[in-house]
Amino acid sequence: MSVLEIRDLHVSVDAEGGAREILRGVDLTVKSGETHAIMGPNGSGKSTLAYSIAGHPKYTITSGTVTLDGEDVLAMTVDERARAGMFLAMQYPVEVPGVSVSNFLRTSVTAIRGEAPKLRTWVKEMKGAMDALSMDPAFAERNVNEGFSGGEKKRHEILQMELLQPKIAILDETDSGLDVDALKVVSEGVNRVAASGEVGVLLITHYTRILRYIRPDFVHVFVDGRIVAEGGAELADELEAHGYDQYVKAAASA
Repeated sequence: MSVLEIRDLHVSVDAEGGAREILRGVDLTVKSGETHAIMGPNGSGKSTLAYSIAGHPKYTITSGTVTLDGEDVLAMTVDERARAGMFLAMQYPVEVPGVSVSNFLRTSVTAIRGEAPKLRTWVKEMKGAMDALSMDPAFAERNVNEGFSGGEKKRHEILQMELLQPKIAILDETDSGLDVDALKVVSEGVNRVAASGEVGVLLITHYTRILRYIRPDFVHVFVDGRIVAEGGAELADELEAHGYDQYVKAAASA
């Protein structure tokens, strides 16, 4: 079983007038087979948490620890974090002109597994994963994210996750920009990975609609760079009914 442990994490970003603290002491544990949802209003620091764990240079860790199976994640380079089993599905995936989806995925899988999959086996494996996500086979020959619709970009992120089989998958606003059909397909992909029991999922979202298809084991409410409330799936139902106001007001008066 793999375990991601975040302890008293503080993160700042450079801003006019000096560094601005965004995360103000985050504690969170994610284990294999668990699905955690982090929810909160815009600007609460949810995406900062994702990118800080992944190693984005924009964010400075000022204190706290992040470990994966006891290993210091913060001491690793970005590629070392990926090889260790960390995966980040970005809210706004970047375009990679001149690199086909097929080559990108095979190169990524080779880096993770330590050897290149045999071509015949790889084509079958990739096609099976694409079929499960209702993706046209021609998609494999397109350049990564170039001219992709929002739904295509998100399906490609989930395709990567299914093929790479990480220990911990962090999904940042995966539901952003998806229509209902694409949301269902993407959610089914996340559920397939989670059902293996070998991957811990950290799902970051602003809205509750994706949680109609992905039922979390744990829900964490994020406000002003902190987790201010935690519970089971029923907490998401409460947020659907009442919103974040009570938590925002409580944080402001604390």
